[in-house]
Amino acid sequence: MTTIPHLRIHSLNDAPIRPGGDHVLYWMVAFRRLGWNYALERAAEAARELGKPLVVLEPLRAGYRWASDRFHRFVLDGMAEHARRLAATNVLYHPYVEPRPGEGRGLLEALAARACLVVTDDFPGFFLPHMLRAAGEKVNVRLEAVDSNGLFPLRAAERAFVTAFDFRRTLQKVLPEHLGDMPAADPLAAPLPARLPALPEEILRRWPAAGEDLLAGKAGSLAALPIDHAVAPVPGVRGGDAAGAALLARFVKDRLKGYGEGRNQPEEEVTSGLSPYLHFGFVGAHQLFAAVAGHEGWSSQRLGSGSRGAKEGWWGMSAAAEKFLDEAITWREVGFNLASRREDSDRWESLPDWARRTLDAHAADPRPALYDLAGFEEARTHDELWNAAQRQLVREGRIHNYLRMLWGKKILHWTASPREALDVMIELNNKYALDGRDPNSTTGIFWCLGRYDRPWAPERPVFGTIRYMSTESTRRKLKVNGYLARYGAVPGLFG
Repeated sequence: MTTIPHLRIHSLNDAPIRPGGDHVLYWMVAFRRLGWNYALERAAEAARELGKPLVVLEPLRAGYRWASDRFHRFVLDGMAEHARRLAATNVLYHPYVEPRPGEGRGLLEALAARACLVVTDDFPGFFLPHMLRAAGEKVNVRLEAVDSNGLFPLRAAERAFVTAFDFRRTLQKVLPEHLGDMPAADPLAAPLPARLPALPEEILRRWPAAGEDLLAGKAGSLAALPIDHAVAPVPGVRGGDAAGAALLARFVKDRLKGYGEGRNQPEEEVTSGLSPYLHFGFVGAHQLFAAVAGHEGWSSQRLGSGSRGAKEGWWGMSAAAEKFLDEAITWREVGFNLASRREDSDRWESLPDWARRTLDAHAADPRPALYDLAGFEEARTHDELWNAAQRQLVREGRIHNYLRMLWGKKILHWTASPREALDVMIELNNKYALDGRDPNSTTGIFWCLGRYDRPWAPERPVFGTIRYMSTESTRRKLKVNGYLARYGAVPGLFG
């Protein structure tokens, strides 16, 4: 019997659990954290129930699109932390970094061949759904994918929602029944069966654990890997559970109170900065919610009784906390809802019919300026505010929330077609953003083209009835002089 909500567990094959196996295997591919993780909790629970050691395999591929020093280093920070924390426990941890594309092939099957059960992460974005389906066909033991993505289980929804309002209204109606189910803050706290002494020698020879220099981030340790070395790690930004938890604690303590009024101002440091940590699984949605709720002294008795879809007032928290939760839960999880329902959620065809019609109708309209991918990437447009936002993306792996919307809208305005605009946005976001390749950042890109929005009047050239944004109006609304000074051109770095 499992204590994990059944809606969150999905078997990827029909193979049985094999009680006579050597161990229970947790294949950590998305929820890269040791707490607030239903998948790890399920694996630990099964290990205790079967009386078998728990093995955690955390791999890092080399051959995925946009693999770079930036993303590898961020993940490796977490792997180094896991190696340290698990060394003194009964969990055998195997951090594997693929030296060349395809060389990790066969590792999962080799470990699964000796396992009682394999548990993995049910993440609906990027290449993971395809990878998990393929794994389910290859392993000869039960493979369970466990959903630890958000407060609202992916399979609790019966459809893909087309507006955030509709999704918010549904959350307000049905989320209370799920709020009582929370993953354990420390799923490894209870005793586990004795540690597996070691992996078989033939496995270690072919797929050795990542070396200490690589995990520690020693200078030059990434150089031998076939990844993009031009996209460098972000200075001063570390990945990992501990870094994510510390950032969350600082945000709740110091910044949350100013979030409602200041989040759209690029010169005010009130945003959480948690999006990369949520994307790489270092911080969980339940963990985030628990931190905010604890800070607010909240209990479920304060929930509103209606389900009108209002942005504020339903949680029974401060206005700033409600605004933050609307972004972190409603807007984040509506993207996960779509990604779990449509495998083309990151392609043109997934846009609403009205948006595709109006964009196609204006595809041949004259543009006020035209730039190719290199012009955008190197921040060589005529617009200094847009260029500053692009430089922030290249340097820091992020763009300020409000300016990220303007960034996307102007790419639409300055490309030869809306399909090309989408390609440019996806390429730049996924290449540089620490939170790229994720249903949430995909939502941000596609919102620029009409997703979760409605037609707007008046109809305009290029945009049609897509919501319009201009640099001029943005500069009137926001204080940007300090931002422009901070992200001005740097010699040798794209101008």
